Amino acid sequence: MSCASDLRWFKTYYIKAFPEGKAAAETRFAAVQELLKANPSIGHPSEKIEGVREHRVLHTPFNFLYRVVEDRIEILRVLDMRSDWIGDDDETGETN
Repeated sequence: MSCASDLRWFKTYYIKAFPEGKAAAETRFAAVQELLKANPSIGHPSEKIEGVREHRVLHTPFNFLYRVVEDRIEILRVLDMRSDWIGDDDETGETN
């Protein structure tokens, strides 16, 4: 899985959970992006992946996994924390 497939699931979750679905997901994602830009250290250091931070999206089951690299923030995954995402994985949580 990749961040792109995670985002598809994020939008699908919102469409199923809320009548306004897609717009709500896009608004929530944009808000998290702005929050991370303004406060790159807002997420807590991951206990599972060195150099990665985790930011929980309030009132949802989602965590953004990201890292700060030089002058940018790389969003690695948008994870539904109701599932087990650690297994045989690389630094982004992808299963090999």
